Amino acid sequence: MDPGGTRRGAPVSAAGGLDLSVVMPVYNEGEGVTATLRALVAVLPPRHEVLVVHDFDEDTTVPVVGRLSADLPTVRLVRNRIGRGVLNALKAGIAASGGRHVLVTMADGSDDYGSVGPMLDRASATGAAVVAASRYMRGGRQVGGPRLKRLMSRTAGLTLHWFAGVPTHDATNNFKLYARDFLDATPIESQAGFELALELTVKATLAGRAVAEVPTTWRDRTAGMSNFRLRRWLPHYLRWYLVAFRRRIRRLVRRLVRRLVRRLRRSA
Repeated sequence: MDPGGTRRGAPVSAAGGLDLSVVMPVYNEGEGVTATLRALVAVLPPRHEVLVVHDFDEDTTVPVVGRLSADLPTVRLVRNRIGRGVLNALKAGIAASGGRHVLVTMADGSDDYGSVGPMLDRASATGAAVVAASRYMRGGRQVGGPRLKRLMSRTAGLTLHWFAGVPTHDATNNFKLYARDFLDATPIESQAGFELALELTVKATLAGRAVAEVPTTWRDRTAGMSNFRLRRWLPHYLRWYLVAFRRRIRRLVRRLVRRLVRRLRRSA
């Protein structure tokens, strides 16, 4: 994976024994990131790093994280040098990470960090390439958020699970845990932003890698402004949604061809 992030602090490699890297893209989160980072670090295993990825040094998140460094020494700033935007921030954070697993989470406090332990346990038990925090499986739920966005997300997740064979009920949630070997072997083709989670989940499914899930509760952010742009990013989601059905469509076509051939032979 091409490097695109620089860290403040000593570099850490997977060989150093990190169990988990957390990648958190930020954009002018200000003081609001303090509670999120404290809640996150409180539930992480001892050998971890939290990479807070920012696009520019003037981001209001930067001085806040700097002040927190004494209390939270595993939290580090990463400057995204690939190009502005959440997708490049995620790519830069993944490239700079050193853990055997990589957890992606947002800075807005919407993700339930009580799910992190179960996600790590599930990854250990199954060897999954992807472990999704699922809003739509039994025990999961979503609180708040725009109604249309909720409807489309749930519909996409459930139809991918029921009809395309994607093992998780919630392929679009970005709160996911990834195995290092899977990330290293999987090129990122997303072009917009948050569709990255769907891309990686679909690619893991098509590659025959294990995909697991645990229930979670997602709550709409109570402070700040969301950077999610539904109209702009919908075509990019649709691309990976359709790719997910590729294997099923091929199987259906082969089945139809076999039936047609048998009928032609009988009629000959």
